[in-house]
Amino acid sequence: MRAGSTTELMLIRHAPALTGGCIAGRRDVAADCSDGAGFAALTSALGAVDHRLTSPALRCRQTAAALWPDHAAASDPALWEQDFGDWEGIAFGDLPDLGNLSGAVLAEHRPPGGESFADVCARVGPALAALADHGGRVAIVAHAGTVRAALALALGPAAQAGGLTLAFQVAPLSMTRITAVPGGGWVVHCVNWTPVTGVPVTATAATWIGT
Repeated sequence: MRAGSTTELMLIRHAPALTGGCIAGRRDVAADCSDGAGFAALTSALGAVDHRLTSPALRCRQTAAALWPDHAAASDPALWEQDFGDWEGIAFGDLPDLGNLSGAVLAEHRPPGGESFADVCARVGPALAALADHGGRVAIVAHAGTVRAALALALGPAAQAGGLTLAFQVAPLSMTRITAVPGGGWVVHCVNWTPVTGVPVTATAATWIGT
């Protein structure tokens, strides 16, 4: 990071994904961007932005275009959602029952042919840490898994290893704000702020699967 500078990362989950009731991590589905009032409120809350990034996923690119119709956003493959492998396209109700796993075990669980949450953290963390050199305010449109990986980076190795950030709810069109500060530290400002409520929700019993 540049000496004395801070970088604010504003992580936005894409608009509601049109999944057809089936899991979509790397499955490329569109987003429902019809909530004009919600988009306007979120754009206003974001304020001035210095850099814009997005996952390559269609649902993220559509969301970014609706937020900033006059500005292009660069895409970064490191920001993709978790790859659920053989589970991609399976109806949520037909997914295997993993039982009562601890956060630490769940973080290491890898669907057949896919990624674990620990894999996502290993992919997303370095990409976000590199953004700390930018300075200014960086808006990132990505996925629930990407946002939870960002929180794991900010909260440290124990949070990542224990799968603690899997307990955070990350709603569509929600914003999570973290700041990289000089010296290598991170500050979490809010999690899951939405235009509907204006209230950040931190720890909940949300499912670990986000699309």
